[in-house]
Amino acid sequence: MRYAKRGPLRFTSHRDFARAFERALRRAGVPIAFSQGFNPHPKISYASAAPTGVASEAEYLEVGLREPVDPEQLRMALDTALSPGLDVLDAVEAAGGSLADRIEASRWRIELPEVDPDVLRRAVDAFTAAEEIQVERMTKQGRRTFDARAAVISIDLLSPSETPSGATAVPCAILEVVVRQVTPSVRPDDVLSGLRVVADLEPPVAPKVIRLEQGTLTAQGEIVDPLDADRDGAAIGGR
Repeated sequence: MRYAKRGPLRFTSHRDFARAFERALRRAGVPIAFSQGFNPHPKISYASAAPTGVASEAEYLEVGLREPVDPEQLRMALDTALSPGLDVLDAVEAAGGSLADRIEASRWRIELPEVDPDVLRRAVDAFTAAEEIQVERMTKQGRRTFDARAAVISIDLLSPSETPSGATAVPCAILEVVVRQVTPSVRPDDVLSGLRVVADLEPPVAPKVIRLEQGTLTAQGEIVDPLDADRDGAAIGGR
């Protein structure tokens, strides 16, 4: 399934979403399959969830069911059971293979209010010209230093005619970034840290970040929806 995190619901943590989704499954009467063993749990697997505070139009998960159901009916039932802003957009039968293996890259939109586009353009030029940009981030394993440049496939400044979401009267520079899935993952805030390293770019207010796509990366740099390979399925069912 593909779902979105929109508006204030972008501040929902992954753990909170997982709890809300399990409640939605129960309310919708979905015949969810459970694991075996002493402590059975629903068969739900999430693929590359966006960080808390980041909006997304392309979050993915897969569920195991005890019996076949109609994909569109399932999508509508779960969408109705979830709060507005947590929206189930698509559902297909899994034809085989791992969903996580189809997530190779993500496309992000980063809106930077009160940042002059010319200043951002110079920072992007410096970022692009660099062979390596070391940044730091706290991870579960402690503070780590890693290269934020190598994972960035493209970084583009959108034209001033592009309207930012929730637009106000202040200037707003907008980036679109395609980032390859690597370990440790390179996130939009790491890209901004990289811009700070190479050009001392310090946004005066918090950016708004939206994940637009994630999926398989083509040789042309396009991202293919990971559900496309399963479009011929007519029903969703346990395997």
